[in-house]
Amino acid sequence: MRPTFAPASGERVLLVEDDPVTRGLVGGYFTDQGFQVTEAATFAEGLRCVRQSRPDLALLDVVLPDGDGFELARQIQAISEAGIIFITRRDSDVDRIVGLELAADHYVTKPINLRDLLARARSVLRRKAIDRDAARRKTALTFGRYLIDFLRRELATSDGDPIRLTRGEFDLLAALVDANGRALSREYLIEVISNRGENTDIRSVDALVARLRRKLSDDTPVIETVTGFGYRLGVSIDH
Repeated sequence: MRPTFAPASGERVLLVEDDPVTRGLVGGYFTDQGFQVTEAATFAEGLRCVRQSRPDLALLDVVLPDGDGFELARQIQAISEAGIIFITRRDSDVDRIVGLELAADHYVTKPINLRDLLARARSVLRRKAIDRDAARRKTALTFGRYLIDFLRRELATSDGDPIRLTRGEFDLLAALVDANGRALSREYLIEVISNRGENTDIRSVDALVARLRRKLSDDTPVIETVTGFGYRLGVSIDH
């Protein structure tokens, strides 16, 4: 299939889907949103495109005419650091578990909600960007009396006592720390924490913040509310 490109500054997305209607719908939508989209209709073509285009994210159908999307994901992970989202009509619990155990970031069933898929894609890409940034700089930062390790995805007090966080709690806190006092909107944080098929909305963000505040009880509020907008880190970061 011919590659379809958006402006050169866009992040690279590989779409492997044998149905031309679905491929055109998803590919066109992501192109309109500023992504560089490469389309493929088969297992073999998708693998070839991974080597050529080095995508940041792969959207994979599970059932392909010449192979299995799960096996394609395994081969992509062996040669690439791309995020992976499965898109399929196979909605059994077994298929979903297999897909997520392959370290796929999401498992989306058809018919596709394009806005939901876009939010999930941005969430995956944002987490990948945070991981890359952490690899280029200090992997751990101290804020207030806490130490966060981005690569190990761990949080502890300055005394070394670990604080257990869920994936959503860690992702939200990491985003606030990464922003270093800049306010983040609730809409932005929805994209940060949305993962693995869960329905995420503003109430989910507020609930996670409430849980984090209980775990980070301190004289100085670690997370401050920005009325009518969102949240920001309320303590300074030690560089």
